[in-house]
Amino acid sequence: MFESIRHLILWLYVINLGIAFGAGLYESRINVPRWLRFTPERGYRWNSEAATTDNVGLRFWAFVTTGPLTLLTLASLACAWTAPEPVHRWWLASSVASLVDRALTFTYFIPTMVPLMRGDVRPEAAAVNKARQWVRLGLVRHAATLVAWLAALEALASSTW
Repeated sequence: MFESIRHLILWLYVINLGIAFGAGLYESRINVPRWLRFTPERGYRWNSEAATTDNVGLRFWAFVTTGPLTLLTLASLACAWTAPEPVHRWWLASSVASLVDRALTFTYFIPTMVPLMRGDVRPEAAAVNKARQWVRLGLVRHAATLVAWLAALEALASSTW
């Protein structure tokens, strides 16, 4: 019974990581350029109204990663400890990478985006600098999610349950 639950958690974890990685790339390529616009005449401009209108944090991320991926990451950490080799090694590596992503999300990305969306960051140059840093650090988050996903896929491929 426990093996079946552990296998289900690994499958759900792999699927959720794949969705999170793909959605993160989509957000970076489609949404972020509308929030942080660049024109040769004016340079970068932060559009808090576009970010607020999209409100991807509450419309999407809360249902995909904030709750579910966080819970699956914690469950994966617990399950990986008792998983047989080589699943143990890959799943644990994946869980640690996902934990890095979750820590960055809760300590930096969410607390930074909320005031940007509300338009609380003034002057405009400060908002632009904060938004550009948010985008640059997003690459670290994407990398952590990709590493977590690939390692989880390897754990799944290595499983013989």
